[in-house]
Amino acid sequence: MKKNDISSRRDIELLVDDFYNQVRKDAILGPLFENVYKINWNTHIPVMYDFWENVLFHTGNYAGNPMQVHLQLHLKHPLKSVDFSKWINLFIETVDLMYEGEQAEKLKQHAKSIALVMHLKLFQ
Repeated sequence: MKKNDISSRRDIELLVDDFYNQVRKDAILGPLFENVYKINWNTHIPVMYDFWENVLFHTGNYAGNPMQVHLQLHLKHPLKSVDFSKWINLFIETVDLMYEGEQAEKLKQHAKSIALVMHLKLFQ
């Protein structure tokens, strides 16, 4: 069965919602987000909509500094390589389950690049 490609903010919202539902259930990532970093989901999720929409469609809706945010989290409780691997694998699995096409591939590649850069900066 052919899946649609990512073509709108609504597609990004559905992806982000599903992804973070999976994160919350995950044995590795869930406790980090919920118990260690105590993420406020009501503020985090809309920021992620803006972030990924900007990554894919260059909307200019996101003006944050994800590296700084992750550095602060890392200082609070050091992230491990397994955390990055789990995050990127879960993200890619979620994209693959929901979408296929040029934009979906582009989003996965951006996610891999972002995770790699963050990993390198945090662990150097």
